[in-house]
Amino acid sequence: MPGATNNLLIASLSLESRELLIAHSSPVTLPLRTVLYRAGSVPTDAYFMTSGIASVVGSTTDGETAEVGVVGREGLVGAVHLLGPAAAPTDCFIQLPATGLKIAYAKLLQIFRSSEEIHMRILELVQEQALSLSQLATCNRLHTAEERLARWLLMVQDRIQSAKIDLTQEFMAQMLGAQRTTVTMVAGALQRGGSIEYKRGSVRILNRPELEAAACDCYAVTQRLYGNLFQRPLPQAGQ
Repeated sequence: MPGATNNLLIASLSLESRELLIAHSSPVTLPLRTVLYRAGSVPTDAYFMTSGIASVVGSTTDGETAEVGVVGREGLVGAVHLLGPAAAPTDCFIQLPATGLKIAYAKLLQIFRSSEEIHMRILELVQEQALSLSQLATCNRLHTAEERLARWLLMVQDRIQSAKIDLTQEFMAQMLGAQRTTVTMVAGALQRGGSIEYKRGSVRILNRPELEAAACDCYAVTQRLYGNLFQRPLPQAGQ
C-alpha cells in the first residue's frame, strides 16, 4: 500500500507484520477537525497516522479544554484503548489535515493479542506517549506560555517535517490552556525574537535554533523519547 511505511510504527515491523496490518487497513484522508474518538467510548476504528497531526484533548465540566498529547506519523490513534477496559477521558481529533491507515478497532485488538511483535511495538508507543504526557504535565504547571508554545511548535515540526504550520488562534489558545490575548502576546514575542513568523492562522518557523533556545527543557526530554521510538531491537523470546 503506497505511503504505509510513512508511519514509523508500521515501518519498524517485519515484512510479515507490516503485511498483516496493511491487509486489514484502508488509506483515508482526514480533514481538519475530523473526530477520531470521543471521551468515554471505545473507538470503532483506529488510525495509523501517515501525515498531519491528531490532537488529544482533555476537557473540564465547565467546557474548558487543553491539549494533552499530539500524535503524528510515529503513532497509532487508539493505542491506549488496547490496554484494557478503562474509558479514556480525552477526545482526539485532527488538528492539522492528515492522512492515515484506518483499521477496525476489533480487528486491531485481535492482532494485538495474537502477534507478539505488533503487541510489543504498540506497548513501546504507549509507553512513549505516557512518559511524554508526564513531562508535559510538569511543563504545563511550571513553564511560561512562551516556553510552552516554542516547545509545542518544535514537537509538531518534528512530526510533520515542515517549517509552515497552519493552525488557528483558537487552537493555539486551547493548546496552551490560555486566552487568545495570551497567544497573541507570546507568539508576538517569539516573532520579535526572530524564531517564527506569525500570521493569523499560520506559523512559519524561521530559526529553529532560536526557537529551541526559547523552549523549556521539556522539549529535549520529549524529543529524546520521540527520537528513540522504535529504534531499539525487540527482546527475543525467553529474554
